[in-house]
Amino acid sequence: MKEKLIVSIIQAELIWENPEANRIKFQNTIKSVKENVDIFVLQEMFTSGFTMHPQKVAETMKGDTIKWMQKLSKEVNAVICGSVIISENNYYYNRFVFTEPNGTITTYNKRHTFTLAGEHKVYKAGKEKVVLEYKGWKICPLVCYDLRFPVWARNVENYDLLIYVANWPKPRIAAWDTLLKARAIENMTYCIGVNRVGKDINGHQYTGHSAVLDGLGEPLNSINEDECVEIIELNKNHINTIRKKLKFLDDRDNFSLIV
Repeated sequence: MKEKLIVSIIQAELIWENPEANRIKFQNTIKSVKENVDIFVLQEMFTSGFTMHPQKVAETMKGDTIKWMQKLSKEVNAVICGSVIISENNYYYNRFVFTEPNGTITTYNKRHTFTLAGEHKVYKAGKEKVVLEYKGWKICPLVCYDLRFPVWARNVENYDLLIYVANWPKPRIAAWDTLLKARAIENMTYCIGVNRVGKDINGHQYTGHSAVLDGLGEPLNSINEDECVEIIELNKNHINTIRKKLKFLDDRDNFSLIV
């Protein structure tokens, strides 16, 4: 188990529907980081932007992007994670991929597809919540619109870190800021949200506001609206201390979620 986890959040503008160009961009950024990092967190649909035309950019789990993630993860000895458009069994998925240096891959399919943009008509929603373990940390990966649904994120597994990757637009950025803080506080967990910046081909503006919050909802980084790379240290002792002292999670309601 690792007491301290070093996380790098990469807030970037995405190149529309161009996986190769995005891979090159992120590879250059990741390799420019000189510090020892445990996890690099990219955005939702980081190879394409939030497109409703998956047939143009979708890959399989044996495609170039997954191979790239595995290769780069091994080279920098760190996890590479973010969501990718995956084609599988005649469906398209908005899939969070968590790639470890030893080649292990854990995936989560976005549960709440964004109906306002018609995502539910194009992508198949996931049905399983995922909590993975890495270096002794229990991590729950989620994607963008999932942030609005606290029941799905409810910390019944005693996870230590919640990660959201997103393409969250400027007009609703106040909701992003508020809900990330709420998810950290109610679940007594570190909460990371990585959002993109720039303007997509549909004219939607994105202003980042990527954030890292501790288990009491206190920010560990500064709000930025431009491309940036931030490195933050998470300490397991913080989670253990506040849960032992405050014991709020002991008063959770018991329920079963039927999907």
